[in-house]
Amino acid sequence: MIELLGCGYRYIHPDGILINRPQGSGDYAFVFFRCRSEVVVRGKRSICERDSYILFGPTTPHSYRESDLPFVNDWFHCVGPGMAELLADLQLPLDTLLPGTDPSLISRSIMELHRIRKSGGPLTQRIVDTEIRSLLMKLSNLREMSLTEKQGRYFRQFSELRDELFNSPQRHCTVELLASRLNLSKSYFQHLYKDLFGCSVVTDIINGRLEYAKYLLQHSAYSVTEVAAMCGYEHDTHFMRQFKKFVGVTPGQYRAHI
Repeated sequence: MIELLGCGYRYIHPDGILINRPQGSGDYAFVFFRCRSEVVVRGKRSICERDSYILFGPTTPHSYRESDLPFVNDWFHCVGPGMAELLADLQLPLDTLLPGTDPSLISRSIMELHRIRKSGGPLTQRIVDTEIRSLLMKLSNLREMSLTEKQGRYFRQFSELRDELFNSPQRHCTVELLASRLNLSKSYFQHLYKDLFGCSVVTDIINGRLEYAKYLLQHSAYSVTEVAAMCGYEHDTHFMRQFKKFVGVTPGQYRAHI
């Protein structure tokens, strides 16, 4: 079973940071770089672009630091007797910088790991094991996924737009506006979006807002009205109705049971 040792979601270091592990971390260290960064693996220096990720092996000498400020990343550390076999089966290479073709998938997965770990419960370890395996399988699937020519042409642009939706839930965006940014008609934009990600753009907008709302309800003292505004809702009544519909409880009930 894979054990989660620690994780961090959207860690921001305004003045940068230097992580240096000349003997490795002693575990599997997954790092998702949300900014341009410098990575050194076994003495070999590379500059990785924004939305890249790497999984360091337990004994791999490595370091990383900012190339641009602020330094922002998501990360988790894990161990497990079956990790080597799992990675070999998925053909996910260790110690290799890879492009995060679906940045929002990675960030949401790590945010969920953080939430599960904090919530606790008798099945936490098994849930964490499943979540980590699921993330690694999804990353492997994305690497192998064959796209049609039209999908491939737009995949990067759509992925960046989707990441923006999840990272800026307070913004008011209509489907028409999003489509116009890619110079596509509304209907074709919606068709491509669902083909690429398996859900509608409206569903993703709602999910992005509600995930951020759950995060704020867990980790802040903001009132429900303030949380609603920070998540892009003009009226807190609309927020509360939508939260209850998709989450199953009211925002107040959700906060009370954390």
